[in-house]
Amino acid sequence: MFDLGCFSNNQVFSWKSGFERANFVRWAKKGYIIKLRNGFYSFPEYFKVTGFDFYIANSIYSPSYISLHYALHYYGIIPEGVSQITSVSSLKTSHFENKFGTFTYQTMRPGLLFGYEERHFGKWTIKFAVLEKAIIDLFYLYPFYNSEVEIEELRFDRDMLNVDTDIMLKYVEKFKNKALEKRINLVLKVYDL
Repeated sequence: MFDLGCFSNNQVFSWKSGFERANFVRWAKKGYIIKLRNGFYSFPEYFKVTGFDFYIANSIYSPSYISLHYALHYYGIIPEGVSQITSVSSLKTSHFENKFGTFTYQTMRPGLLFGYEERHFGKWTIKFAVLEKAIIDLFYLYPFYNSEVEIEELRFDRDMLNVDTDIMLKYVEKFKNKALEKRINLVLKVYDL
């Protein structure tokens, strides 16, 4: 299981059907494995591996992709540090904390899970929102950002805000949501995009 990086107890049971479930608890207490959430584990050797926390975010709650505040911070749009990895998923809104970090997931309809690309961090392939979709996801899931003042208070870094407005408007159209369209047009106006 080590080469998988992140594994589930179901993977272990399918590999070895008679595996004793209590081993997970014992091994986690001894520090041989790290519990990521119920039924998901990793190894302490991965603490220093760059991008491994992104891999965990995608693996322990799937389908999902990294977006929202964390993606905007990653792109340099949000100047402040972001303490948790934020993702969107078609599963219910959820939150997990483990030794690798804090992982939050916001719910979106399955048809709205698009606009991400697969990025490589070492040997891990991660689903990560493109900049335009991370912005749209934010304004879709946080509708209280609905005035010029509130949008300006987000303090997006204008120098890093290199969005393709055609792609952004094409993505917004797929949501079929007039209020979201209005908010995104305000973003484009406020930041002269």
